[in-house]
Amino acid sequence: MTGILDHTMMRVGDLEASLDWYQTHLEYEEKDRYEGDGFTIVYLGPEGMHEDGAMLELTHNEGESPEIGDAWGHIAVRVEDVDDAYEELIKEGVEDYRDPDSCGGSYAFVTDPDGHEIEIVQRDHGARWSIDHTMIRVEDADEALGFWTRKFEYEHTGRWESDSFANYFMKPEDAAEEAMAVELTYNYDGRSYEQKDGWGHFCVRLDDLQDDWETLQQREAPDYRDPDSCDQMYAFTKDRDGHEIELIERDGIEGDLFPF
Repeated sequence: MTGILDHTMMRVGDLEASLDWYQTHLEYEEKDRYEGDGFTIVYLGPEGMHEDGAMLELTHNEGESPEIGDAWGHIAVRVEDVDDAYEELIKEGVEDYRDPDSCGGSYAFVTDPDGHEIEIVQRDHGARWSIDHTMIRVEDADEALGFWTRKFEYEHTGRWESDSFANYFMKPEDAAEEAMAVELTYNYDGRSYEQKDGWGHFCVRLDDLQDDWETLQQREAPDYRDPDSCDQMYAFTKDRDGHEIELIERDGIEGDLFPF
C-alpha cells in the first residue's frame, strides 16, 4: 500500500474571504465543492497541477471560528524564485510575515485570513503555488517515522537536523516529485503540542479502501473511523500524536471528487 497524499484539510471562518485570498494570491481554482447541512467543503489547487499533486481542502462550518493549535505547522507551496514570489504577494497586499532575508534567503512565510502559515519554497518542479509539503509537529520522532514507514510504506526523501530540532520528509516509494510530502518536525526539548480545530487532516489516496483499511488494521493502525461507519466512502485513522489521516479511494483529481 503506497497511497499518495490527496489533500490537506484546513478549517476557515469566512469561506468567501478565504476563497478570494487563495484564488487571488495563489491563483488557485476551484476543483470541486460540496454543500452539506451546516458546512461547505471546497477543493482548491493551481491550474495544471500534476495528477499526483495534492489539493487544499477548505472546510467552513457555519457559525464557527476555528482556532489554530501548534500541533500543525504549515503548508508549503512551490515557486521558481522565492524573492520574486514574496515581493509579488506583498505588492498584492498580503501581510509581511517572514520575508526571505529573515529566513536565510531560501524560503519565506505568509499567512492566510485565518492565520494558517504558508511557506514559500523554491523548486524546479510542479505547478507554481502547488503544495510541496505539509508540516506537522511530533513528540517522538522515532514513533512518528515508524508510523509512516510501517503503516503507509513511506520512505525518507530528506532530512535536516539542527542543534534544537529536526525535520524529516516522507513520501511513498517511487512517488512523483510533484506529490506532496509529510514534513515531521521534532523539537528536542520534549515539549508537547495542542490539537485545535483550525487544522483538520491529511488524506491518503488509495486504490481499494476496504483492502487497504484491512492492511492498516493488520499493521496496528488506530481504528478511528472505519469504512462501515463512513458508509464505505472513506475512513480515518490517527498517528500517535493525534493527527487525523483520512483514507479515500480515488483515481485522480478530475471529475466529481466527492464520493457522497
